[in-house]
Amino acid sequence: MSRALVTGASAGIGACFARALARRRYDLILVARRLGRLEALARELEEGFGVRAEALPADLTAEADLARVRERIGEAELDLLINNAGFGAPGRFWETDLAVQDSMHRLHVIAAVQLTHAALRGMTARNRGAIINVSSVAGFAQGGSTSYSATKAWMNSFTEGLYLELKRAGSPVRVQALCPGFTYSEFHDVARMDRSLVPKSWWMEAEEVVAASLAGLERGELFVVPGLRYKALVKLIGIVPDGLRRAGALLYARRRRM
Repeated sequence: MSRALVTGASAGIGACFARALARRRYDLILVARRLGRLEALARELEEGFGVRAEALPADLTAEADLARVRERIGEAELDLLINNAGFGAPGRFWETDLAVQDSMHRLHVIAAVQLTHAALRGMTARNRGAIINVSSVAGFAQGGSTSYSATKAWMNSFTEGLYLELKRAGSPVRVQALCPGFTYSEFHDVARMDRSLVPKSWWMEAEEVVAASLAGLERGELFVVPGLRYKALVKLIGIVPDGLRRAGALLYARRRRM
């Protein structure tokens, strides 16, 4: 039976990934800070799908916890790693708590680097496996949270670099940058975002995002952008002049009162 580790698994896209993989008969290692939620999800998956589900509580911004998850990856012979843990923070960069900004970079960048490194060493040696880095449409352009967009842009570049290295090495291991737009989950509640500022037609369900990701993984797609609106938006961002793109970002920020 295949085995996957999912970070940020207690809710939202992470929990949807866990359920979707359990349906595909993956044993699971579920990582998040909230032990109670992890244990409840693990029981649900074991009872509902007959898989093994391990709850591994960890704060990936804390070095000791990150090292513990890294070590678990080294033992587990993973077939799939999903770097999904993340959060956003409202407000201007210089007005927000530096500790929050630091934690975001530690989670989106440092944790992803360390867990990916741990997973790839085993996957490349076994000639099988895959990694999904959950990024964002925000990684293609600034316009909201500066650190959030910057770290997701880094994640896109990091994943593309891995893709090219694996291709040059002739490795069958796959990597994907999943870049969703607005998705119904606790993410925007934590970020204290008013959902009414975004038209309902731009919101997607977490299950749709996960389905698009797993279908894209089967096709070997590097970047997966769920939803036709977001696919068109990313293409537009790639072709408009920088000045026009920045003007659009300023307009978007004003609409969100940032």
